[in-house]
Amino acid sequence: MRDEKKARCTVCRAGMSTPGKRGRPALYCSRSCQARAYRRRKQPPVPAPERPAPTSDARSRRRRQIAEAVWRIAAERGLDAASMREIAAEAGVSLRMVQYHFGSKHQLLVTALHMLHRENERLARTRIHFDPANLRGVLSAMLDEFLPLDAQRAMALRVFSAYYARSLTDPAIAAVFLSDDHPLEELVAGFIATAQESGQTAPGLDAQREADLLVAAAVGLGGDVLHGRRTLDDVRGTLDYHLAKIFTSAEA
Repeated sequence: MRDEKKARCTVCRAGMSTPGKRGRPALYCSRSCQARAYRRRKQPPVPAPERPAPTSDARSRRRRQIAEAVWRIAAERGLDAASMREIAAEAGVSLRMVQYHFGSKHQLLVTALHMLHRENERLARTRIHFDPANLRGVLSAMLDEFLPLDAQRAMALRVFSAYYARSLTDPAIAAVFLSDDHPLEELVAGFIATAQESGQTAPGLDAQREADLLVAAAVGLGGDVLHGRRTLDDVRGTLDYHLAKIFTSAEA
């Protein structure tokens, strides 16, 4: 016959040879172990240690990671393809993580748009150098930010185009994307007005109208470059042509 497997105390794990009562297997080797087991059952459970809250830097990096996923989807497939699940998959995180950081899809799309604006402004500041003696050069550099001169600017143009297309059918996005403020046009108008005061421009210009035309032309022509309808050289030549008309001084 095979040796029966020796029972062990459920508390101290010591081997037991004494059978349990009424034919049931024994659980404890002694009354002491039985009392210890009883005390354990009466004690409240020890709570599991809480995960440390993410630091602000870690939270910012995660939000940026998710926003960049929105940018890539918008640039490659349009915002209609940017479901929460698709964004999570593109970012390499769980859907719960996306919902934790942004709450709703609308909030995510709006935040991603604002983050892209801030990123473009940060990069533009590194590329544009203000020179009051050469305001035409400053404006030319500003208009370059609307042209797909590199991968980053091409991606940004595609993302903004996706948001514009979505704003035509989504009032909530339109309220954010098509705001009543025109900070860029105001900035360009301010540069033109400054040039007027120093006699660098043609007489009789309306600085605000000229700014509206310059910005609209740069945005539209940049889109033509993305579609392959125009070359970068052709577009920059058109913008330089209009800048030359603005910066024709009265003396010249």
